[in-house]
Amino acid sequence: MDLYKHTKRLIDIVVSMILIILLFPIFIIISIIVKLSSKGPIFFAHRRIGKNGKEFNLYKFRTMVPNAQELINNFSIEQMKEYKNQYKLKNDPRVTKVGKILRKTSLDELPQLINVIKGNLSLVGPRPIIREELEKYKKNKEKFLSVTPGLTGLWVAYTTPETTYDERMKMELYYANNISFKLDVKILFKTIIRVIGRIIGIGD
Repeated sequence: MDLYKHTKRLIDIVVSMILIILLFPIFIIISIIVKLSSKGPIFFAHRRIGKNGKEFNLYKFRTMVPNAQELINNFSIEQMKEYKNQYKLKNDPRVTKVGKILRKTSLDELPQLINVIKGNLSLVGPRPIIREELEKYKKNKEKFLSVTPGLTGLWVAYTTPETTYDERMKMELYYANNISFKLDVKILFKTIIRVIGRIIGIGD
């Protein structure tokens, strides 16, 4: 396990640095588009729970209006119920036009490569959650927090719009209980295929 852990960390750093260098022009283009399309900062930092319960800032390109948090109070009863159950909305009115494209293609997640280099994330692992979500794991909280969260994971690679939060938790815990290079590679390839499909318009 120590060999796996150290090798995975080395791969995380090397791959993330290479991707940042290769994708730097895309970072610049997206930054300009986000800045020109709506008021507010280019990047958005959100507090998440990492390995062993340590909190950190998760970076993304901003996809929502600047006062997104305040607008939660304007949600309808149906929207609030969906938000509390899934911690997201399928059709979130706070998302900008550019933000919808970035989310659809997963390009809003690119700044998380910085999180990987910093060690907050691994390339593969359970997706980091907010503290409120952690309570849903109940007796499995310790197991969920025993591994470094990831830029992608089983839930990201295999979920569908119909996937429930309980199903998501089962997938994340399956990874925590079966962590291995083979599973990591499988998830990475599935993620790459899925992201490419979204970018060219044939994915979900």
